[in-house]
Amino acid sequence: MISKDMLVIDILQQGNPDKLAEVLMESGMHCLHCTLAHGETLEQAAAVHGIDADELVEKLNAAVE
Repeated sequence: MISKDMLVIDILQQGNPDKLAEVLMESGMHCLHCTLAHGETLEQAAAVHGIDADELVEKLNAAVE
C-alpha cells in the first residue's frame, strides 16, 4: 500500500512502474527520475507541485490494484 510518507522512487517499485509513473505525470509530477525523487517523499513532492497528497495516494493505490 502506497502512503504519502514513501519516497517517490520507492512508489514506482510498488507495482507496474509505467502505470504508476503515468498517474504521477498526469498529476503534474514530470521529474520522476530526477535526483529529488530519490530523497523526497510523495507528500513533499506534492507540496512543491501544488497537488493534494491524499488524493494522489488514492489514485496511486487504485493503480496498484
